[in-house]
Amino acid sequence: MTTDPETTEQPEPGPRDEGADRTAADRRPAGPADGTAERTTAEGAEEASAAAAEGPAEKAAEDAGDGPGTDGDGPTAAGDGPGAGETDGEEPVAAEADGKSAAEMSEAEAELLAQKTERERIERRKAAKQGPVEAGGKLSGTAAELLAAVRAVEKGEKPAGSVFSEPPAPRRPAVPEPERPRPTPPPAAAPAGPDPAAVEAVRAVLAAGGAPEALAPSAAAVLGEGADVLLREDPWQLLRVEGVRPEHADAFARALLGPEVRPDDERRGRALTVRALERAALSGHTALEAPALAAALGAQGVPDPDAAVQSAVAEGDVLVFQDALDDVPAAAPAPAPAASAEEGDEAEEERPVRVLVGLERYAMAEESLADGLARLVNTTPTGSAEDWEAAAARLRGSAADLVRAVAGHALVLHTGGEAARAEPAALLAAAASLGLRVCAVTHTADGRRRLRAALAGSPVDERAVVTTAGLLSGVQGPARDADGALGLDLLVVLDAPQLGVESAAVLVESLPDGARLVLGGDPAVLWSAGPGRVFADLLAAKVCPQVASRTPDPGPVGELVSAIGVGELITVESPGHEVAVVPVRDPREAVHRTVQLIADSVPRAIGVPPEQTQVLTPGHGGAVGTRVLNAALKERFNPGPGRFGGFDPGDRVAWSPEPGRTVLGRVAKGDAEGLHLDLAGATVVVPPDAVERTLRHGWAVTAHQAVGQRWPAVVAVLPGDAGAALDRAWVYTAFGRAERHLSVVQGVGPALAEAVASGAPRPRTTRLPALLRAARQA
Repeated sequence: MTTDPETTEQPEPGPRDEGADRTAADRRPAGPADGTAERTTAEGAEEASAAAAEGPAEKAAEDAGDGPGTDGDGPTAAGDGPGAGETDGEEPVAAEADGKSAAEMSEAEAELLAQKTERERIERRKAAKQGPVEAGGKLSGTAAELLAAVRAVEKGEKPAGSVFSEPPAPRRPAVPEPERPRPTPPPAAAPAGPDPAAVEAVRAVLAAGGAPEALAPSAAAVLGEGADVLLREDPWQLLRVEGVRPEHADAFARALLGPEVRPDDERRGRALTVRALERAALSGHTALEAPALAAALGAQGVPDPDAAVQSAVAEGDVLVFQDALDDVPAAAPAPAPAASAEEGDEAEEERPVRVLVGLERYAMAEESLADGLARLVNTTPTGSAEDWEAAAARLRGSAADLVRAVAGHALVLHTGGEAARAEPAALLAAAASLGLRVCAVTHTADGRRRLRAALAGSPVDERAVVTTAGLLSGVQGPARDADGALGLDLLVVLDAPQLGVESAAVLVESLPDGARLVLGGDPAVLWSAGPGRVFADLLAAKVCPQVASRTPDPGPVGELVSAIGVGELITVESPGHEVAVVPVRDPREAVHRTVQLIADSVPRAIGVPPEQTQVLTPGHGGAVGTRVLNAALKERFNPGPGRFGGFDPGDRVAWSPEPGRTVLGRVAKGDAEGLHLDLAGATVVVPPDAVERTLRHGWAVTAHQAVGQRWPAVVAVLPGDAGAALDRAWVYTAFGRAERHLSVVQGVGPALAEAVASGAPRPRTTRLPALLRAARQA
């Protein structure tokens, strides 16, 4: 069979001889909306049957995180987007970082500790930030000296004529804080676990309840001191351990408490309420509306969902909120002959509200984020308008518009595709030329590399370009003062759609008074892995200037992706074989064609070697998921016995140190210390006990794992059973990862065009819009 992307002929669709070899003429150089018949595999049929059996209650709340939005293999997998993976969905327990030095912490542990510290600082800083921002509160350089001189004149300490007679001080250079060494995890030592005696006590309880004793270390770590006593008193606390499902906890409770245990037990209702909200967070919700939560609890066999929620609220496990629906017109009350005028006025003032239930951690994050954003909106930034206008005059188009918007506002949003990233780069260069301390944040190391290349030759030091994880963990970016504020004047966040509420809250609260914030990104890509949709909520709230880029993505791939962004799957001309469609009729053929494209067709026709081509597919499971594709690609490109936990030196891997974050690299070597990974030049040692939890092979990944990265060539594999997992955001994100060439292994037939036309992604329930409205009215 040949699948060379060289051929651009477009044969008429129709039935084909299954016994004949496929030729290059089978491929269409256009949008992949061909008429190929879709064949559902046995595996796909089984998955469809299972999905159909979930019932309407599961659909009402996606089982509060278990429903649609997966990457085809169940709940969240490490590094995927919400609800996109293979574990039961509970977030893995973060290792305690207390008592460790920076050199002993892994990057993930350092980031978690930094976020914990910042949340403690948030409350202190909020208390000190009541009222308007004092003009010149944290100025430096010439502006600070002029302000001091004016105040000296006001106090009579200096004659007025001397204020402007002195030569101005030179502008300080825009040199960022030197990048500190990245802490590396100890090669052979895993994070310290719970006390062995506590583990043994928990193991005894688990054994008495018939639960796997292997859960003892995790249960002891999650439940803390006295875990054994807590489990005996409330067996459903076992649901807090990763991998435990409600039916497991019910069986454990019956074994410990006796067969008289009832489904309406308050302890069971509380535990399932918390679990439902945690599952909802994995699907991106920061809270759930009361009816959706009740539906999720009803699906788990809770007889009285309202009573379960009230019990959880009384115990402080969850919080209840009432958000006014200001955008919904109030219903006019029916006239009542006996009603007084005062009663009529009260009725007219009633506004509809929605009742939300959420976990405290996300409620605090959203409230802190809303307060910080409102503070930026109400801040008038300092600086010379003439200097900013001169900088804007040197630019053209939407880049100049962005500079002018930032000149007069402390919070600005910027939207655009991949080519539009040049505009924030121009802003950074202009601000640095004005003597401002700048910092740029990208979602991935690959994005950091590309932005540094765009800033080459500008006044911006490359150390001022950091990743989100690096800035939050403190291993990259400017230093912080005693209050935790970053030493900068302008923070530009690219890939802002990937910010969850907790990360966004820490970033905003880390800004010093008088600093400017620019949030930029492509609103059409997949949303953040963490709960929330910060960028989309801000765009909808319209609380600050928004600059939409007018820079189109170039080439046939850019034309195709731009059309997908507006809901159209078009035919594009690709004289240089930039876009190729490879129709397939069954999973076996899809796997074969994918390997053939990477090994032969793309290198021969496009000149892109296999190591620079990335495979993307909707899910991990199924007949053409990442597992099957990675097995086939490993056999072709790096065959081996997998003697290091299924991996061999030279394997491409996807490392996920925490949910929602994936770093791609290769296995350098394996030894008793673990697997030594080369991740874009950085070396990481993964201990043996963390290999299965944090590593996958990386020849094929999901679109959620690929967000923020690009490759010279991409092969997007769409098997026949993937139609239900596709939507416009997925297709847009996957196809947009290609720089020079895109091959589409098309097995879904017309379902691809339907997915592109499907419109907005699955909704997320958040409180940020209502909080922003309330903050503006305060």
